[in-house]
Amino acid sequence: MTLTVGALLEQTRDLLELEQLGSADGLTREIPSSDASGPGMVLAGFTERFVHQRIQVLGETEVTYLRSLAPAERTRILTLLFHYPIPCVMVTKGLTLPEGVESAATAAGVTILRSRLKTFEFYRRITPFLEQAFAPTTSLHGSLADVYGVGLLFTGASGIGKSECVLDLVERGHRLVADDLVMVRRKGADILLGTGHPLQRHFMEIRGVGLIDVRSIFGIRAVRQQKRIEVVVVLQAWHEGMVAERTGLDMETTEILGVSIPKITVPLNPGKNLTVIAEVIAMNHLMRYAGEDPAQAFNERLKGHLLGKAEVQRYLLDDDE
Repeated sequence: MTLTVGALLEQTRDLLELEQLGSADGLTREIPSSDASGPGMVLAGFTERFVHQRIQVLGETEVTYLRSLAPAERTRILTLLFHYPIPCVMVTKGLTLPEGVESAATAAGVTILRSRLKTFEFYRRITPFLEQAFAPTTSLHGSLADVYGVGLLFTGASGIGKSECVLDLVERGHRLVADDLVMVRRKGADILLGTGHPLQRHFMEIRGVGLIDVRSIFGIRAVRQQKRIEVVVVLQAWHEGMVAERTGLDMETTEILGVSIPKITVPLNPGKNLTVIAEVIAMNHLMRYAGEDPAQAFNERLKGHLLGKAEVQRYLLDDDE
């Protein structure tokens, strides 16, 4: 994603209580990093580890230090700071800048934004915004539903029945998140959030019927804005010789934006109740999340039974001898 200083100002003006100081020449500059930090040791002249790609934040400590410098030394430090192509400078606590800061920024084409927030509160608000703005994103062909609180992403060939399955789930009291096009964003290291396209939310295309408005037909409780994707359900037409998982011991996974999540392939043939199967997939996932694995439990029971029979046979053999 490309985020400019101007776009940041427009989107966070109220959130960060911002006002623009000096020249607007720097509003078109791109912000290449999702981090914001103070210039630190650069103000003391040490630039070896200066990360200039970040938004530079001047809090009370930095401003007080700059104000304590002699005019000539302050000019030298400001020239050094603005020599780097920094995106912008943000000043917290509504502080008045020392003489020379605005003129140096204007000469370098850097915009200064001032916030009335205290420094800690400023960081607390801007960090989630930047993380979301720079979060890895992708779009997937499929349908996303909230089933018993579990985000099921249905994928498969066009016309396989993804939308019809989700529509049936909605009729049974579950919730639609997105149909046909799912926008996926990674939050943190391992959370995938799915949402619908802004122009397409709550609408579904049912072949032979056309577009329907799920929220209008089933009510506001039948839809939600976003949901964490927890299981990918692949719908696949059944064919002779197709190999399908029978026990659930060998759980498949798939990777989306670098996050590995469970994948279940459901072969489709006439008469199969896909809606109930989807509900069972969601409930089974909840059981695994709670630490109960039915497949593993059955496997342990079977191994225990076989081990018991082996012990009996060994005992009988020893008795015969």
